[in-house]
Amino acid sequence: MYNIMAFGKIGTTELLVILIIALLIFGPKYLPRLGKSFGKTIKGFRDGLGADEDEIKIEEKKNDTL
Repeated sequence: MYNIMAFGKIGTTELLVILIIALLIFGPKYLPRLGKSFGKTIKGFRDGLGADEDEIKIEEKKNDTL
């Protein structure tokens, strides 16, 4: 059976192949803009996860005091 957790692990070779394919598809002119928007998306996703974790901790503290 295929391990789903192994999907998240990207090595150097895989990352290099993805970058080459992106360069061929989008061209060198749009690649920096694409990378910047991808970075903002990942940052927003991580910030969103962090906010959810903070809310969970606050709720746990409220429930412990009751």
